[in-house]
Amino acid sequence: MSEQGDTLRKLYPPLASEFSDYLDVGDGHQLYYELSGNPDGRPVVFLHGGPGGGTSPVQRRFFDPKRYRIILFDQRGCGRSRPFASLDANTSQHLVADMERLRRHLKIDRWHVFGGSWGSTLALLYAQSYPERVTALILRGIFLMRQRELDWFYKSGTNALFPSEWQDFLAPIPLEERGDIIEAYYRRLTEPNEAERIQAAKAWSRWESSCVTLVPDEQQIRQSDNAQFALAFARIECHYFKHRGFLEHDDQILRHADRLRHIPTILVQGRYDAICPPISAWELKRALPDATLRLVPVAGHSAFEPAIVHELVTATDRLA
Repeated sequence: MSEQGDTLRKLYPPLASEFSDYLDVGDGHQLYYELSGNPDGRPVVFLHGGPGGGTSPVQRRFFDPKRYRIILFDQRGCGRSRPFASLDANTSQHLVADMERLRRHLKIDRWHVFGGSWGSTLALLYAQSYPERVTALILRGIFLMRQRELDWFYKSGTNALFPSEWQDFLAPIPLEERGDIIEAYYRRLTEPNEAERIQAAKAWSRWESSCVTLVPDEQQIRQSDNAQFALAFARIECHYFKHRGFLEHDDQILRHADRLRHIPTILVQGRYDAICPPISAWELKRALPDATLRLVPVAGHSAFEPAIVHELVTATDRLA
């Protein structure tokens, strides 16, 4: 974090996409992807959160468009990818393979990988599978897809910080089903009745959006009530969490951290992140002694809190 009183770095100015298309990745899925910035710049791929979140134009602005070739894509079922909100053939292994297919399709030899929250999980899984293709990792709000992290957010942890919002989240679920909130929501999010799916999706999305920033962001909370956004976000996220990210082991990422030790890595973590607590970033840093950990004193989970933006833009400039 910069010294108090220093000017915080801000996002780069709005940037238009220069090219967009769909990539057929098999299993009936087509990924939306887009390119912006300098065609001859250092390639960087942006991994959105969720799972299920999708990309937006503002995410291009973490990168200097004169120095980076910026690649954004919507993961399976998300955003503009097709089919919308699909859970079929949608696992971590599929997403890692999709990234590699996209890299080859774009004829990129190696690239920086930038991801936050679930995007940090996917970035780590990809880098462990294809370490020779990753020039650097820039990760925010570290999430290692472990049971204790899911329990923190869906059982006991965040609910002590946001008790009123937690009660709203529990409200659609009968008392007898509250022992496993993820399973209870999964049943409703895969319910044939569309109205019930949307009701559950909005409640799931509203819980997360209520906790994402240090100071409540009413605009973000309103966005979670958008049925189109909420349905993909909630269905896909719950699908992944029910299946523990489709990982072989609960500690899979830390267990294979040695595969990443040669990759320059910057970790940016909000001190008061109520969704992905700092312990995960600290444990990842301990497994990667050469990584840089920027623990941001006044910040929560969101990538767009001012002090988090400062650290992320500083990181991308440093690695450009």
